[in-house]
Amino acid sequence: MLVRGGTVLTASGPVRADVRIEGERIAELGPDLGEQPDELDATGLHVFPGVVDAHVHFNEPGRADWEGLATGSAAVAAGGGTCFLDMPLNAHPPTVDADAFALKAAAAARASVVDFALWGGLVPGNADRLAGLAAAGVVGFKAFMAPSGIEDFEAAGDATLREGMARAAELGLPVAVHAEAPERLLAPAGTGWLDWARSRPVEAELDAIGRALGFAEETGCSLHVVHVSSARGVGLVAAARERGLDATCETCPHYLVFAEDDLERLGALGKCAPPIRSAAERAALHAELAAGRIELVASDHSPAPPALKQGDDAFAAWGGISGCQSLLPLLLTAVELAPATVARLTATAPAERFRLPGKGRIEPGADADLALVDLDATAELRAGDLRYRHPHSPYVGMTLRGRIAATLLRGRPVGERLGRLVRPR
Repeated sequence: MLVRGGTVLTASGPVRADVRIEGERIAELGPDLGEQPDELDATGLHVFPGVVDAHVHFNEPGRADWEGLATGSAAVAAGGGTCFLDMPLNAHPPTVDADAFALKAAAAARASVVDFALWGGLVPGNADRLAGLAAAGVVGFKAFMAPSGIEDFEAAGDATLREGMARAAELGLPVAVHAEAPERLLAPAGTGWLDWARSRPVEAELDAIGRALGFAEETGCSLHVVHVSSARGVGLVAAARERGLDATCETCPHYLVFAEDDLERLGALGKCAPPIRSAAERAALHAELAAGRIELVASDHSPAPPALKQGDDAFAAWGGISGCQSLLPLLLTAVELAPATVARLTATAPAERFRLPGKGRIEPGADADLALVDLDATAELRAGDLRYRHPHSPYVGMTLRGRIAATLLRGRPVGERLGRLVRPR
């Protein structure tokens, strides 16, 4: 196949070029590469590396009625994605040992229309099973420093986290933490949406990040802090990295798009933990992103059936935001970043951070994972456009920039081949 005449977002910058594909890989980049029997016209389009969403919850096996690998992967593909990294919860059983890994990998191989990698879980009592997860092919181990809300995925206290990080360091894999210190969470002042947000203050996030960084320094573990909601949290991670720690962080579109004043309008669709912050905090997070101190952006797609999103009690409704289909268009819309920077944040950086061979770059030898995007096109996101099992999202009604004209997985249009497991190098 030849992808002809697009603006290709390479690691060294955008270039007008053809992309020649042989088999599943990129063979050559250059102008006017000659005719091929199978061509895709990309004139007027930007050719992005396929999105690598490093943080999704597709909930299969066990809770596929919440999302599922077929619908979740279809949504990733519709948003220009070619690979996702699925978290160990809210699947049942959670991915906390090699047997559970095998169940999820088999389910994904049957259903996913894009490639996939899997996180393992770090929970109390499973330190001796981390080696089995590493041998199976996890990209790292996810731990909650506060209760997860799922009974079969317990929070990791200090002793569990320290022991798990020491073991992860021996195995050469990162630990990802949901960073909220439970002792810094506040008693609710009421049951409203702002009461929810204010019961989980920024200080709870900062304390947990600081503690995790201390354990990382003590054990030599590589640390990744997921869904950072505050610029001060980003600053803690960046300062540790400057001291020589292997520490990174991600943020999510909902922290870049919304402010807590939107919560009354959004209701349960905007509930997440850590919560959406103030407009000033959002502006500061934008500045950190523009300064290059945030390594990657992921969706933290965490769906639930509509019945769990009902009612006015913010503490009773299920938390989690559906957004994997909109990750790339949201960054192109809500943040003043060059397209090449967006490509790095959503594809190159996550592939590099989690050592996914062949992913995240447009260069000879890489997997031919491409998203062809019309940056001049805008459209209102409608519920009917969503590929999720439950078509609700706080982004519905937003006018988004960037129409996904085509997504290629390993050289073929998505849907012509099934996804496969990607193990870290």
